Amino acid sequence: MTVILPGATIGLLGGGQLGRMTGYAARSLGYDVHVLDPDPTCPARAIASRVITGSFRDAAAAADLARGVGVVTLEIEQIGPDALAAVSQFAPLRPPADAIITVQDRIRQRTWLDRGGFPLGPWRAIDSAASATEAVGALGRSVMKTPVGGYDGRGQARVGSAGEAAGAWESLGRGPLLVEQFLDLELELSVLVARCEDGRMATYAPAVNHHVAGVLDWSIWPAELPPDVSHQAMRVAEGIAERMGIVGLLAVEMFLVTDGRLLVNELAPRPHNSYHHSERGASTSQFEQFVRAVCGLPLGSVDALRPAAIANLLGDLWEGTDPDFANALTIPDVRLHLYGKAAARPGRKMGHLSAVGESTEVALGKVLAARSRMVKQG
Repeated sequence: MTVILPGATIGLLGGGQLGRMTGYAARSLGYDVHVLDPDPTCPARAIASRVITGSFRDAAAAADLARGVGVVTLEIEQIGPDALAAVSQFAPLRPPADAIITVQDRIRQRTWLDRGGFPLGPWRAIDSAASATEAVGALGRSVMKTPVGGYDGRGQARVGSAGEAAGAWESLGRGPLLVEQFLDLELELSVLVARCEDGRMATYAPAVNHHVAGVLDWSIWPAELPPDVSHQAMRVAEGIAERMGIVGLLAVEMFLVTDGRLLVNELAPRPHNSYHHSERGASTSQFEQFVRAVCGLPLGSVDALRPAAIANLLGDLWEGTDPDFANALTIPDVRLHLYGKAAARPGRKMGHLSAVGESTEVALGKVLAARSRMVKQG
């Protein structure tokens, strides 16, 4: 196993908010940071000593990044295969390219999970209006998703009957789509696993997540779940991380359905929005853990120090005027985390609020109250 010690440089494929927060942790541990991103003003620019402006499919730009660093990792999985191959010629790529390629296409991801025997809800892959109609006829109420991209509720359509399927297929671009049976949910949760190249793992307790219009609205940690549910969720996530050969982090989003089944929803081989509260409530934040894992350092404790919560801040709050940050921060224990994005627009993640409390319910109440105070009156 190659250990990358403090003083070395970490290369980040992607310079969004996850790269920015990872970069802060890397700097704290003594690493330098270089970034590749299509946007020269990306959020991670604030923490990077070098920003290469280039497409995530640009093999030459990816090779340029890799030549000057000790290890390369990512904060967004949609990196072109040629770029991944170029990185691997010059520096260790963690997680490995085959894991990234498996995750970045939802149909490929579902097929891999099915073959591995991991629990999934009923699904079909379609490539025509006829196959869309057939799939929804078999599955009933469904959600259609584009296989690539389409995060935060984009690239999706709910379909109530087979008669609506062809129209939904047309509206989503007339290409291959994933069709998932609509599930009656008890709740949504996620588990975060850190794994080193030598197989060492540390698994955070589950978080419970609440979405609005497909976008994470708030999350609490550690989740107050029946012990058997927490245990099963953590073992499933660890099994996926081990079988996939993850080096770094793997976030596993799951559904607990009303009949008691625990089903895998999606995978993300990187830090995850639903564990931002680890900066407040956990012994080791997800971002420090990410750096430790990709560099081969000892993994930090994942113990919960205090119950914690986060609430996302979307660009809608900026409409007309800037949010009232000062008013939000009058609530004790609330912290403001802004991502350094220049332009706010509806639905765009601009930052989040975090808080700790005697319970997750108390912590959640603080961040929701603080967010409500950000809306200026009059």
